[in-house]
Amino acid sequence: MSDLQITIQVIMAGVFFSFAIVFDLSKERIPNWLCLIAIFSGFAINSYFAQLSGLLIAFIGFTAAFVLLFPTFVLKILGAGDIKLMMGIGAIMGPTLLLWSILYAVVAGAITSIMLIAWKTGITGIKITAKRYWDCFYLRTYFKPEQGEAAGQKVPYAPALALGWLWACSINPQINHLYTTISQSYF
Repeated sequence: MSDLQITIQVIMAGVFFSFAIVFDLSKERIPNWLCLIAIFSGFAINSYFAQLSGLLIAFIGFTAAFVLLFPTFVLKILGAGDIKLMMGIGAIMGPTLLLWSILYAVVAGAITSIMLIAWKTGITGIKITAKRYWDCFYLRTYFKPEQGEAAGQKVPYAPALALGWLWACSINPQINHLYTTISQSYF
């Protein structure tokens, strides 16, 4: 891959993540038009720079995101917008960076989810959830979450997906080389 291609891919993915975070935090959904533009952009940029092999890489990244994340939609862990966004990121960045992004997003998601839930419900909501979990475990009966409880909250996952992507980019040798080259040129 050329430095120009990697630069364009990273900038494009960063822009799509930025818009997705804004929409996910403000409206609790990621619009279809944003995901479709990301998907088509990924196919276009990869096929432009690497022709048929680039098209294949975009397709594998796109498909890998769907295959890996669709079960999380079925289990109601992630929303459809999160999955479609990552299908676009897979088409832009390819399957390898996508896989690492998803792996790191799981770790980032645990942290951001706790922070967002604590922000929404406060320590009281977390205490209520902890007590309910204890009651469920001790009495061996499931109790539904109460209003204002931490467990009943929807958490936007685009910030975690973006953090996972940033983490994957930070350890990617090609992106690190590009960053070093750019920083030495300008600083």
